[in-house]
Amino acid sequence: MADGYLTTHVLDTARGVPAEGVKIALYRVSGNSHRKIAETVTNADGRTDSPILPKAAFKTGSYELVFFAGDYLKATGQAGAEPLFLDQIPLRFGMSDPDAHYHVPLLLSAYGYSTYRGS
Repeated sequence: MADGYLTTHVLDTARGVPAEGVKIALYRVSGNSHRKIAETVTNADGRTDSPILPKAAFKTGSYELVFFAGDYLKATGQAGAEPLFLDQIPLRFGMSDPDAHYHVPLLLSAYGYSTYRGS
């Protein structure tokens, strides 16, 4: 059994706070096929209450996290006019080490975002 797992969190860089209440969906990607395998919402610390892909379900491969940023930006009064500049933010990435902890955070503002492989 693999010991790898995946975590994420969201930080609101415009306000300088964790982004609470952001819905996140995780998809396994194979070619043009996407299969949703998890869905969660960030807590008051901008994190998920448990790994979005825990050790028991971990497999190497290609994945996509979709952050529903538009709903959060609307709720916090940062969204701007419709259509939103940022609404759903997909991050596609690969996990090749079956024993690694992958951490893929989102740093968010209404008009930009960034990510990195964290620890």
